[in-house]
Amino acid sequence: MIIVSFIIIAWVLSWFKFEQIFIQAFKELFNKEILTASYYLIFACLGAIGDIVALLNGSYYEKL
Repeated sequence: MIIVSFIIIAWVLSWFKFEQIFIQAFKELFNKEILTASYYLIFACLGAIGDIVALLNGSYYEKL
């Protein structure tokens, strides 16, 4: 569920042009060109990591 939350956050941030800032910062830091799809993929991966951490901490089991 955290994955969906992070993708929605990325979408809302794109309304404020954060997407362009993130892509430019990534290019300057790592000297790699990324696209909009990569921007959303990075947020989805962060959400997946959050889901895994929540699963390992037992947060999912407490809701059952």
